[in-house]
Amino acid sequence: MKPQHSPLQRIWKACIYSKDGLIAAIKSEAAFRQELVLFFIALLFLCFIPLALEAKLLLLLAHSIVLIVEILNSAIEAAVDLTSPEYNRLAKKAKDMGSAAVFLSLTITACLWGILLLSYFL
Repeated sequence: MKPQHSPLQRIWKACIYSKDGLIAAIKSEAAFRQELVLFFIALLFLCFIPLALEAKLLLLLAHSIVLIVEILNSAIEAAVDLTSPEYNRLAKKAKDMGSAAVFLSLTITACLWGILLLSYFL
């Protein structure tokens, strides 16, 4: 039987699990590290370009979504690898769809940058 925890204990444990997940993503996922670097470069860049606060927040949200989707993709890949270590077309499909989600989030972010920067310079 699982021990019963208070709501605060559950929240604390959830924070610890989340920290562990972020550390695992940073340590073992090169794509996540690259996207994290891009996030911080974008954050720094946004400090110096004169866009409206709303535009800056939109870009930060888009970059945050990229990081979230990348972590979910990595979780899908880990689960698939655990359950299906040999080639399986459904495993490939799951991994490809996770990769497509990352690609779409990156594409949306790039389009937002393009639209907002063009609107600033035009």
